[in-house]
Amino acid sequence: MYVAVGQFAVTPRWEENAQNCVALMAQARQKGASLLVLPEALLARDDNDPDMSVKSAQPLDGGFLQLLLHESAGNQLTTVLTIHVPSSPGRAVNTLVAIRDGAIIASYAKLHLYDAFSIQESRLVDPGDVMPPLINISGLNIGLMTCYDVRFPEMAMSLALNGADVLVLPAAWVKGPLKEHHWATLLAARALDTTCYIVAAGECGNKNIGQSRVVDPLGVTVAAAAEAPTLLMTEIFSARIALARQQLPVLQNRRFAPPQLF
Repeated sequence: MYVAVGQFAVTPRWEENAQNCVALMAQARQKGASLLVLPEALLARDDNDPDMSVKSAQPLDGGFLQLLLHESAGNQLTTVLTIHVPSSPGRAVNTLVAIRDGAIIASYAKLHLYDAFSIQESRLVDPGDVMPPLINISGLNIGLMTCYDVRFPEMAMSLALNGADVLVLPAAWVKGPLKEHHWATLLAARALDTTCYIVAAGECGNKNIGQSRVVDPLGVTVAAAAEAPTLLMTEIFSARIALARQQLPVLQNRRFAPPQLF
């Protein structure tokens, strides 16, 4: 299965960001991808206003997603991204959506809010309380995660134990000391924890690192971007997953009960 990962710098205008997404969707489809992963919080971003993502929140039937749904109609490319959806006055939910053939086929409210490194996402964002569903693409089960979720191995393990073969991760990974090292290390660790492929999209720009990656089930980076806008394309193989799980049967060898939400 061919997968695509698109990264770009989100602007303060949702219309411009939607057109960037549409363009990446068209390119990915033309190149034969079955899955496209885009970054986190794509509605709007302003370096001078940290609350812009929440201020620009739209419902799932708003103009931003309608443009993307229109682009997706009539084809089988699955696109995964996150936007902020209003929850109450001045607050929102960081919501991952997967779209295919003109419809939203899955959604997930981010469980782990980024209250770390002097940032407090929970100040204006409400957390989810339900594990994300799996979606099926070309016979592979895809588990859904968002950015900070990658720091919590229980979530990746839960998805793998429920049958995930691939974990996707829209992200806006904030720059800072050692943060690029954290990103690369955590993606490889979650791949090795679960013997899943990891398909991670990073928003780029002045404050986020970009560096989208695809990591295979044995922790090998098979495609990677730098800090500039780009569309990564690579192929992932069910045989590679089977081989990893034969050589490294961590899902069978574990001695702990499956993790659960509290």
